[in-house]
Amino acid sequence: MRFEQERRSLPARAGREMAGSGALLRQCPLLLPQNREGSVYEGFVTVQDRDFHIRILLPSDFQLKNARVVYVDTGLNTIKLKGEDSCGRQHLITLKLNAKYPTEPPNCFVDFPVEFALSWIPQSSLIDIYNQFLAALESLKEFWNAMDEIDEKTWVLEPENPTRSATMRRIAIGNNVSINLEVDPRHPTMLPECYFLGADHVVNPLRTKLNNNMHLWDPDITLLQNLKEVLETDFPSRAVLEKTDFTMDCGICYAYRLDGAIPDQVCGDSRCGQPFHQACLFEWLQGLSSSRQSFNVIFGECPYCNKPISVKMSMKKL
Repeated sequence: MRFEQERRSLPARAGREMAGSGALLRQCPLLLPQNREGSVYEGFVTVQDRDFHIRILLPSDFQLKNARVVYVDTGLNTIKLKGEDSCGRQHLITLKLNAKYPTEPPNCFVDFPVEFALSWIPQSSLIDIYNQFLAALESLKEFWNAMDEIDEKTWVLEPENPTRSATMRRIAIGNNVSINLEVDPRHPTMLPECYFLGADHVVNPLRTKLNNNMHLWDPDITLLQNLKEVLETDFPSRAVLEKTDFTMDCGICYAYRLDGAIPDQVCGDSRCGQPFHQACLFEWLQGLSSSRQSFNVIFGECPYCNKPISVKMSMKKL
């Protein structure tokens, strides 16, 4: 039995590039173009051993001039479009059309640091979604500019492969010392949340500079330049040093990653500065008869230099 499939309007250029690539037509040989312009397609698609009659009408305008279809499933339920922001970065939006479309909007999936709030009425089309997608890209342009500059000009320790939705960066400042930034995607040029990782004798002067120079923060210059001026330091150059110069292994398990965690506990002695995983150091100190515990903190001696060291108990162990 053949069923008449609901007519669906696909983006103009998106549909033409889809036809040009032939991806859908190769899978659906009975879905054929009906005019030279490639704006009307009609025929049959087979889904779960059933034939569906379908007619696709593409709008004649070019409102989606920057769109490019990268994927359409054979049931025309999932569509992936590629868009470009004004800085040349490419982004994807995945649309999943449900049974109530167009009464209800498709489910939209994007790699954004904020929610993609879609405005939709039953008369809306995929063109409207795509235009809202482009507008959202432009609203986040300054955030991505700030993060791209950090990624290109500093040694980012975490995350290793940041996505476009990632708002955190851990940047190397020197051996066994780094700064963790949490950037507000809506206000990327404002002072982000900062905390330092490293030995106290290195971290404390940086905290002091941040507190004393906070008033110098200038939202008219880039995030990275502000950090340099406020902290009164230059970040290690990617052109001179390698990332391995900053990613020191744990002094107990001799690995860098342990269940996704990195060594974030550092001996405070300036002559040592050996990093450890929190879990490794806690278990090491717990096994020493000379260690003592107060609430959720255990005190003992550094495995390398025997200087006093302490670590908080992981929340997972509480």
